[in-house]
Amino acid sequence: MSRFDTLFQHLQRTKQGAFVPFVTLCDPSLERSFEIICTLVDNGADALELGFPFSDPLLDGPVIQAANNRALSAGFSTDACFALLERIRARYAEIPISLLLCANLVYAQGLDRFYQRCHTAGVDAVLIADVPLMAAEPFVQSAVKFGIQPVFICPPNADEQTIADVAKHAQGYTYLVSRAGVTSAENQQHASTLDNLIVKLKEHNAPPILQGFGIAKPEQVKEALNSGCRGAISGSAIVKIIERNLDNHAQCLQELGEFVSNMKNATY
Repeated sequence: MSRFDTLFQHLQRTKQGAFVPFVTLCDPSLERSFEIICTLVDNGADALELGFPFSDPLLDGPVIQAANNRALSAGFSTDACFALLERIRARYAEIPISLLLCANLVYAQGLDRFYQRCHTAGVDAVLIADVPLMAAEPFVQSAVKFGIQPVFICPPNADEQTIADVAKHAQGYTYLVSRAGVTSAENQQHASTLDNLIVKLKEHNAPPILQGFGIAKPEQVKEALNSGCRGAISGSAIVKIIERNLDNHAQCLQELGEFVSNMKNATY
């Protein structure tokens, strides 16, 4: 079984949901990023979703765009990210690690080389934000070849066919987007359509559903779980903590630890 499969089985047995934080690798520096990610794991993160810094991110709002810029301005790119991933995997052998990134970063490496590097670094799953299902087959084939689970987004306006296709092709987990637009820590508006999407995804035997976009408070984690999701992903709220503590790394780690602990406690 994959690490994600093992995680969700464990959480089901122990009656927990999953809390998954997102950060951009190498923000604000390689060493600080390593310490930030260790803090996330040590304070209760069930899995990690990590981004590669990129100059033109498509789904990211201003907060995560700024994180991309900080990492790139500091001189860190794909090679540094893979080196950092290897350090994370060496310290945490069991935690599932997923990447969320744009297709250009994959094309720049070549599909097989990119997924091979993911395998070597201990990555479990990859979500490519700007590759639609109709164009995903080469990515899926390459990912599976190297033991990487391809993850897909179910958008809030998905029709029946899209839901069926996401369920058919996704592995590891299904990323359910709470609302249209870019990433943000602003409170998401819970729409009744989300409940219908969750029901339909389950009818099509989709992988466990993690809800993302606008997850910034423990009560939103509880709401996602109560609606039938298996967990929640939070990014912008975490990156905001990093941003406001750029001049005080110790304070940054303390606030991140408290945030993750509170969000994880909401999953019980």
